[in-house]
Amino acid sequence: MSFKNLNQFISALEKTGELRRVTAEVDPYLEITEIADRMSKMSGPAILFEKTKGSSFPLLINAFGSFRRMEMALNCTSLDDIGKRIESLIKMQPPSGLFEKIKLLLTLKEIADFIPKKVKRGPCKERVFDSESALLDMLPILTCWPSDGGPFITLPIVITKDPDTGVHNYGMYRMHKYDKATTGMHWQYNKDGTRHFDKYKNMGKRMEVAVALGGSPAVTYAASAPLPPDIDELMLAGFLNSGPVEIVKCETVDLYVPAESDFIIEGYVDTNEERMEGPFGDHTGFYSAADMYPVFHVTCITCRNDAVYPATIVGKPPMEDCYMAKATERIFLPIIKMILPEIKDIELPIEGVFHNCALVSIDKRYAGQAKKVINALWGLGQFSSTKFIAVFDKDIDLRDSGTVLWKLLNNVDPGRDLIFSQGPLDALDHSASYANFGGKMGIDATRKSREEGMGREWPEEIVMTPDVKALVERRWKEYGF
Repeated sequence: MSFKNLNQFISALEKTGELRRVTAEVDPYLEITEIADRMSKMSGPAILFEKTKGSSFPLLINAFGSFRRMEMALNCTSLDDIGKRIESLIKMQPPSGLFEKIKLLLTLKEIADFIPKKVKRGPCKERVFDSESALLDMLPILTCWPSDGGPFITLPIVITKDPDTGVHNYGMYRMHKYDKATTGMHWQYNKDGTRHFDKYKNMGKRMEVAVALGGSPAVTYAASAPLPPDIDELMLAGFLNSGPVEIVKCETVDLYVPAESDFIIEGYVDTNEERMEGPFGDHTGFYSAADMYPVFHVTCITCRNDAVYPATIVGKPPMEDCYMAKATERIFLPIIKMILPEIKDIELPIEGVFHNCALVSIDKRYAGQAKKVINALWGLGQFSSTKFIAVFDKDIDLRDSGTVLWKLLNNVDPGRDLIFSQGPLDALDHSASYANFGGKMGIDATRKSREEGMGREWPEEIVMTPDVKALVERRWKEYGF
């Protein structure tokens, strides 16, 4: 089933044993992080803290922290199922007969049903707090790690509008709280929020911004998804929920926000104002350095009567964000395969925190194909910041880490099979010589041909014959094991 709002999701989690309620009062300053980190490392359930120190609002954390909860959030039984649905749309063919025409019309009708639907009022406006209220001080905003620069809003859906086209973008960027009415706005150089910001700055205009918290879990996920510019994230959320996301106009800014959100924080960014943001304990397991970023000014906060504050923490993997990124890996694989059809599978190891390493298997047909794939991925969207790409033959299970390491160590001649390059890197990569820029390595771990510089025959891999394997399988209990 799909979930229109966060409370529906919480109820479903509780019914399936995927939620733990904590009635003891807990402190958003470090204490919640330590609890959630322990729960995450032991593959524990989502946690609803009913009493948070200094706030009247409960706090939900680790809601996406397992494959099962991600599948529930995205209304599927397997994350690969979503990829298959996308693949069927991509491969949709012109109709050849009456039945195919009817099928096409039904499919187009279904796509039209994903378009966000404007409504006059929404639950997110049940309570309104103006600039005279406590604003951000009402919320149980987490200070996650001891050396953080302050409290951070960690699961925000940041909504901006392109001043030229009017197209809204829904992105996810952490927000450093400075006081009750201002935060930092951590727009990295390659994000759509930065692209919109630059346009407003060039026009000499103030930039209106809204921030949604909570609501449908599909909307929260969609805000984190690596969609191309000007592709509506709410269309993806509608696709995941099999129905449109309702949106409502803000109180103080000319933006539309998800009507079922738990909180809406409205305000603006002065494009000529910057302030030190960070440091922040990040998903690499290290602190990302403090730097100058734009400042967000809050003009109004609205919320539901039953609002729950959603949060996450990041740090040494595995953590909750790893499962959100794994969903992206499976959902967007068909699109990558459409561009590079030789790719059979992709694995982004959790330990590589998703921008440091990509493992790829291909159906290799000609010399140099693995290196072609490496270079193509470095030119493709967010893969442009991937530090290590290793390519294997199609017969490998990329999730079998032992076999992956075995093939990597045995199939690679460093003098022949490595590609070194330089280019953009993730802003959080602390090992790079310069911010956002540094070295990369591609590794061809496929079988090699003479055309690729292999001066002798590639050896045969040891495999037992099928009949002997079947014989032993039949007699296994007879052996006394």
